[in-house]
Amino acid sequence: MTASTIESRDDLFSYLDAAMALEHATIPPYLTAYYSIRSTSNSDAAHIIRVAAVEEMLHLTLVANVLNAIGGKPDLTRPGFVPSYPAYLPDGENDFTVDLRSFSPEAVETFCKIERPRKAPSAGARLVQDSGTQLLVSSPTAQGVHFYSIGEFYEEIAEGLGKVAADDPALFSGDPALQVGPEYFYSGGGEMIVVTDLESARRALDFIAAQGEGLDSGIYDAEGELAHYYRYRQLQLGRYYQVGDHPDAPTGPALSISWDDVYQVKASARLADYPAGSELARVARDFNADYGDLLALLTRAFNGQPGLLQEAVCEMFRLRDGFNRLVCNPLPGSGGLHAAPTFEIPAAVEADPQAAPGAGRTTPAVTR
Repeated sequence: MTASTIESRDDLFSYLDAAMALEHATIPPYLTAYYSIRSTSNSDAAHIIRVAAVEEMLHLTLVANVLNAIGGKPDLTRPGFVPSYPAYLPDGENDFTVDLRSFSPEAVETFCKIERPRKAPSAGARLVQDSGTQLLVSSPTAQGVHFYSIGEFYEEIAEGLGKVAADDPALFSGDPALQVGPEYFYSGGGEMIVVTDLESARRALDFIAAQGEGLDSGIYDAEGELAHYYRYRQLQLGRYYQVGDHPDAPTGPALSISWDDVYQVKASARLADYPAGSELARVARDFNADYGDLLALLTRAFNGQPGLLQEAVCEMFRLRDGFNRLVCNPLPGSGGLHAAPTFEIPAAVEADPQAAPGAGRTTPAVTR
């Protein structure tokens, strides 16, 4: 068993910063697949992906609550918070990368890897990285240590919280006013947990892991909801799960999937792929500025203005418009593939989370 990599409050800050980056890193891939689906098709798949994306936002907020409870400062605008896709996940899984791509068997396979259950191929929960692969984070405190699954990553944080709390009775001394309570965030997939002590912190982390992969309790989490991993497995197996089903043999109604009825976007497109000075390039840059605004808004919400989470819902609708403007149009020079957001956040927005909406734009806004 690998020794603990968390020894102090500062170590916990580093891990929880990485956890926020981890939860966020799944959202752009999920949204890209979701918005690539043509509006009149694949309703089953669209619903599954959309619900998972919303619940990742819930997970992000829960991590922010844990970080605030121990006196940290959530910051979604820091340089490097948004990965450059294709990317490795911030918990250190290095056997696959995550792309921004259309809804496809390849995308769903990646989603299953993201949400895979806690079952490392060795007896230890942590694996030593010796391949020299550059990761986003892996263990933020111990070079060479990375994690096989999101569940193991959160298990390390939970153990670290217990260890540091035993030595520091004042660990949970963060301002309670910074907590996001259930009155500020509604999600059909779970209730917001206010974190005030070790028990509530562990409950929040366990909920995140269980909703993603199912932990060791089967295909359903403690709330009776199908874990994300098994929701995506339904898309691979072509059938819904029912209570009592074997993980590899769902027996519910069949799913209707049309893999071809999507906008085929250029995988992990970059702004450099867009023709300079084109309308499409302006839309892509405006989308990135809008996304930066959303991250700045969430940062303010997690730092004393929880009511702004409701405003973030309106920002999400603006993102929908930007997605649609891009994915519906071919990207010149891409062999018939369509455009898609690049999630390259303007430096001005990263540097100043208090910046006014649109401050990161480098070109005139497209009429909405």
